[in-house]
Parts: sequence; structure tokens; C-alpha cells
Amino acid sequence: MNNPQRPGLLRRLAGGTWQAINFSRRLVLNLIFVLVLVWLFAVLMAPRASLDERTALVIAPQGELVEQYTVDPTSRAAGRLLGQATEQVQLRDLLRAIEHAREDDRIERIVLRTDGMYGIGFAAMHELADALGDFRASGKQVVAYANGMEQRQYYIAAHADEIYLHPGGAVLIEGLARYRPYYREALEDKLGVDVHLFRVGEYKSAAEPYIRDSASEEDRAANLFWMNDIWQRMLAGIASARGLEAAELEARVNRLPDEVEAAGGDLGQMALRQNLVDGLMTADEVRALLTERGVADEKNNTFRQVSLDDYLEFVDRDGPRLGRQSKVAVVVAQGAIMGGDQPPGVVGGESTSWLIRQAREDDAVKALVLRVDSPGGGVFPSEQIRREVELTRAAGKPVVVSMANVAASGGYWISMDANEIIADPSTITGSIGIFGLWLSAPDTLEKIGVRVDGVGTTRFAGAFDPSRPLDPEVGRTIQSIIDHGYRDFIAKVAQARGKSPAAVDKVARGRVWSGAQAHEYGLVDRLGGLRDASARAAGLAGLGDDYALVYVERPSNLFERFLTSLAGGARVQALAQWVGLGAVFTGAQAETMARDLAWLRAHQGEPLRAVAHCFCEF
Repeated sequence: MNNPQRPGLLRRLAGGTWQAINFSRRLVLNLIFVLVLVWLFAVLMAPRASLDERTALVIAPQGELVEQYTVDPTSRAAGRLLGQATEQVQLRDLLRAIEHAREDDRIERIVLRTDGMYGIGFAAMHELADALGDFRASGKQVVAYANGMEQRQYYIAAHADEIYLHPGGAVLIEGLARYRPYYREALEDKLGVDVHLFRVGEYKSAAEPYIRDSASEEDRAANLFWMNDIWQRMLAGIASARGLEAAELEARVNRLPDEVEAAGGDLGQMALRQNLVDGLMTADEVRALLTERGVADEKNNTFRQVSLDDYLEFVDRDGPRLGRQSKVAVVVAQGAIMGGDQPPGVVGGESTSWLIRQAREDDAVKALVLRVDSPGGGVFPSEQIRREVELTRAAGKPVVVSMANVAASGGYWISMDANEIIADPSTITGSIGIFGLWLSAPDTLEKIGVRVDGVGTTRFAGAFDPSRPLDPEVGRTIQSIIDHGYRDFIAKVAQARGKSPAAVDKVARGRVWSGAQAHEYGLVDRLGGLRDASARAAGLAGLGDDYALVYVERPSNLFERFLTSLAGGARVQALAQWVGLGAVFTGAQAETMARDLAWLRAHQGEPLRAVAHCFCEF
């Protein structure tokens, strides 16, 4: 009997590959199946949590304070499962928790830890402080504790009834400063890159770092003007909360060496001597104090408490159903304004316009709040969003803009056609102006022995090739486009604000203002926060107090919702964290330079595009 012929090499390879693919498919499906079983087991076995009386709400956010997450739901959920929680905290969640806790009889006090929170904008800082003030006005106590605090963290903590600091900690109040890297020498002298800046307005300094080695006098004067206003407001807020004199508080900052020396070099004692804190305590001493005041949790050897995330789950579980109730929609425009469909954390000309349309076309939505936290960006996507605001008003739905930390340049462009603009007194706004940048690098190529030459059918064919010198006539063309863009900007502002273009030009020309200054010059209508804007939008729509506030955001898909739900289980998180994973690191100055240079690269290749951007984020 003959043996069957052995399959050929290609056939054996194909068969082996298919077996490997089939094995991988079964492995992945089995892993997903096991994950689902773990999730179901955790959900079924976990007892339904309850919130006891006399509980302390512990607010100890870890990460950057943002208007909306810039990380997609899948990544956030996966991070929680692997013990790498997204280092971002939504301002709305903090405010929602504090507001609900004020009326919740089960919450006895708030225990505040601000030292893990960073990236706090001035408007967010004020809104949190106001929310804590309302909580205290209900007769409940706020106790703050920290290992150490910088000035914005301290501003929030100062609005507590009591502040305790670790004996080895410090409170750093230093004032406001704005220092930036300047790249002219590196780009022009070292690399041979010619940077051509086209702008209108002596105060439109966003792109100066690419053409100068230091700040212009106009930039210095304008920055000091709005920074001093915000700084004095910060001093006044701290002084009022702590029963101090603002002038003396500032004087102590200016005599820092003397103050440190008088405290024997002990920064904790210095904070105590200056009445910035009420006592120096270690974490265990604070736990003992709060246990004595509240109810002991014998199992965990601490006081009865609930974390922010867990409390928000109670709020969501016990909250009212929206049903057919009228809604005021909130659309968040956070980040730089760019063209097309952009993820959260970037304002997309298409994506943000789509969100506004969703609110406009929802019959249950009676008014819109556009929450702006943006330094601007491209003129064209800014105009796309402004047009959607205009159409929403034309549809009979009032639009109120709530300016958060920054609403400048393009951020003001998308705001100006609202029924009303409400800004925090310390919002950074204005910067009404546009500019264009063009980089050419013939000298850079010559440094390595490369020269460019050739022919074109017209004088301007190939004129926008960055490997060639920029023709002065092309520069004149670009400047004309920028001039037109500026005239268009101030004309639209004039029409929206009921002013003449000449009057707008006086407060424009790229100059940055604080919210209070912008209100004085008629660029905003009222001073306040998101809560004020929501109430005003509801009032303009005739809703009174009978409305639900809803955020319009890109919907999550089924898998994202599943993974988010899965990550919410404490037992599943503990199981996933058993494997452990890495860490991340950042460098502040390197981050700034990377952002600046990445922005420069992102705006090349379209020489006739105008940009409404302000590097005024603080």
C-alpha cells in the first residue's frame, strides 16, 4: 500500500497559518468570555451599597481639572481596570457632588484634599470656591487638609471652615507670572529657517516667540494689565476667606526671605504664623479629629466616609429621571479650535458644530449653553461654529455662552453671536485679532549643500514651496488676506455687540483682557459661572426653575459602555490591578516647548489660512 503524498511547503505554511489564526481567534473570544463572566460575578456578588447617616464626603481629586475628559471612554475604563486611572477630573462632577451633598441629610461635612489636583484655571477655581461657600451656608462644615499647596489649590482650600497642613508641608503663594521660550535664534540663526509673520494689531503676540528672542513691550504691558487684575482678585478672595488684609498678604509675598527666616526656615510654621492654616497635623491626627467629630468606621480604622466617585454613583442612582422635562443643553468647547471632526479636548469645526445641531434639533431642548474654554485656533472652523450658534438663535432657542478659564481669539469668535455672554471675572478673553505664519527654509538646505532651482509657468507657480525664499509680493498677498480677516472679525463683533467697528477696534488689536475688564469694555454681558449661564438660558427660554441641565456629547458605543460599567466595579478593578502596569512622567518646560513647536508644525502647508489663536493659557 502506498503512503499518501506529503503536502507541499506552501500548503503546509497556509495550513499552519490558518491554525494559528484560528487558535488566536478562540483565545481572544475565550478571554472576552472570561472577562464577561468576571464582570457578571462581581455584579451579582457585590451587595448593593448604601449611604449611612453622618457620612463625610471626601473630595480628593487626583489629576488635571478639565471641562470634559480628553481621553476616550474605552481608554479611561481600561486605565481604571489596570490601576492607571486617567489623571483628569471633570469640574462638572465636583460641582454636582458638592451641590447634591448640600441638600443630602446623610452628608455631614466635606473633607477636602486639593493637593492632588492641578491644572486649575481661574474660573474653575472661583466656581469651586463658590460651591463650597454655598455648602457651608447650609450649616455644614468643610475641613481641608493637605501635605502642601500651591496658590490655586490654596485658594480653594481657603474657603473651608478649617485648614490643616502637614507639619512638613508648605503653602506657596508667589503671584502670577508668564514666561515663555523664544525660538528666533534657534530657528533663524541655528537652523536657517525664515519665519514670516503676518498680523494685525500690535498686541497680537501669539506668534512672537517664533520671530523674537524676548517679549515685545506691547506684550509685556498687556500681560501685566490683565494679570494684575486677576492677581488682585485672587488676593482679595483669599484675604476675605481667611479674615486677612489683601495688602498685607501681598506684602508677605514680597518679603518671602524675611518671613521664612522669622519662622526658622520651617515653611509649615510660616503658614501657621501667617494665619494661612489653622493647625499643623499629620494625616493620622486629622483622621482622629474627624473620627471624634463624626462616626467611627471601626472596620477601616477611620471616620465614616464616602469618596467622590462612589458618591457620584449614589447621586446618579438616586437622581430624578429626566422624562419629558424641558432641557437646557450644554455643549463644551474645550481646547484648540481645529478643522474637521475632532475628539473631546479639541474643538472641531465639524464635530462641535454637530453637537450644537443635535441640541438645536432636539425638541426637548429649549435653550443652549455653550461652555467655552479655548484659546482659539483656525478662523474657518471658528466661523463654522459661530454660524451654528447663529442658526440656533434663528430657530428660536436662546444661546448663552459661559466663558470658563480661557475664551480668547477664536474662543471669542465662537462666542460673540450668543444672546448673552457670561464670563468669570478672571476669565482670560479678548485677543480679537488674527495672524498667519509661513516658514521657508532655503538656508537650512544650503547648510547641508542642497539648493533648489527650477521653472514655473507663472510668476507665482511654486511660490508657496517652503524650500524657496518667500517672494515679497506673496508676502503682500498674505498680509492683505490677514487684513481682510481682521476687518471681518471686528465687523462681526461690532454687529453682535451693537457697536461700531471703530469702537471694537479700540479694545481689539489682539489685546487680552480679564473677564472683569472685558465686561467693563462691553465684550461680555455679565459676570458669573456656569450655574448663572444655565439659569439665564432657562430664563430666556421662559422655563424658570423647571428644567433639566444635560450635556450634549458624542454618544458612547455599546463596547465603551460595557467596559465603563466593568471598570466601575471595585472587585474587578482589584483583580485587574493584580497584574500591575507602568507609569508616566512629564516635564513642564519640555511640555510647553513641545506644544509650541507642534502647533507651529500643524499650521504649516496652508499659507493663505488665517489663525485666530492666543497663547494666553495660564
